[in-house]
Amino acid sequence: MKIESHPFEPFVPDGAVVLMLGTFPPKPERWSMEFYYPNKINDMWRIMGSIFYGNKDYFWIEDEKRFDLPRLKTFLSEKKIALYDTATRVRRLKDNASDKFLDIVETIDLDFFFKRHPTIRAIVTAGEKATGVIAEKAGVELPKTGDVVHCTCHAHHFDLYRMPSTSRAYPLSLEKKAEAYRAMFRQLGYEV
Repeated sequence: MKIESHPFEPFVPDGAVVLMLGTFPPKPERWSMEFYYPNKINDMWRIMGSIFYGNKDYFWIEDEKRFDLPRLKTFLSEKKIALYDTATRVRRLKDNASDKFLDIVETIDLDFFFKRHPTIRAIVTAGEKATGVIAEKAGVELPKTGDVVHCTCHAHHFDLYRMPSTSRAYPLSLEKKAEAYRAMFRQLGYEV
């Protein structure tokens, strides 16, 4: 079975304090842009638009059916939010992006990541599989969705927030997902 390597470099603005991690991007034919959460039906950027701008379509360009990548990068840089994924190499067991059909071959090197980006004080994972990777590396129990646990990994202290998956397949409305993410951002000191 073919092994896929992660198609994107980590996005880490100067002074990043939050690292958001999914599992692995969907196949390129599902992308509306070459960046994280590229699937036009994924809720991540609608959640962020709802929370920070009161408009779920803030990052969406309707007539082009894609997200506004420059606007996203500006937003993430201003908010000091980094993006990457927990899996760096995977095998797809089925021809889709579902976490349950991803065989993780290689995971994020957290030690290397923390050494290069020591300002990160929180990791936010979207979904169970992504959370499981970080919980295992940090030697903590898998937190419940919406919960936070304090972790130490490679002498770096951080809070691990397990958030709902932003996939439309996850059985929770956009509004409920946005409520959960808003509460998390408030705990992190953001004005939302």
